[in-house]
Amino acid sequence: MIVLSFPVEAPVETEVPDYIIKALDVSPLFAGRNRLDYIIEVDSADTVRRLKPDFTQLRDMGLRGVMVTSRERSGEYDFISRYFAPGAGIEEDPVTGSAHCCLGPYWMRKLNKNRFVAHQASERGGTVLVEVLDESVKLGGPAVTVLKGELLYE
Repeated sequence: MIVLSFPVEAPVETEVPDYIIKALDVSPLFAGRNRLDYIIEVDSADTVRRLKPDFTQLRDMGLRGVMVTSRERSGEYDFISRYFAPGAGIEEDPVTGSAHCCLGPYWMRKLNKNRFVAHQASERGGTVLVEVLDESVKLGGPAVTVLKGELLYE
């Protein structure tokens, strides 16, 4: 397990452009943004899993990307998400740490807790442990050492 600390990127409620909603083919329960991305909450984890975005329409959204999220009611995860950033050259990112710097604070307000087990439901997918603190978000996940070395300096 490795845990890294990142700044909080809490969202503010705002309207998301219609073409983004149409490109995702969703009905938002919440729409917002932070300085990097849009965030859209939808009705169910199944809706998140079934998304088939129109990446051509999403290419010029003006922000880095858009995350779509929902509460996960199976008990295995607190919430799930997917992250799309075709304008940045990434149609769908498998597991997006920076998105969880927004998702953590968002779900903290909704679920009244600050520790989560989250799942990014891309094709590869991944689980992220999220802890929201005052000014930072700790993100954790499994890690494998693939290289070990020493830095030499004079």
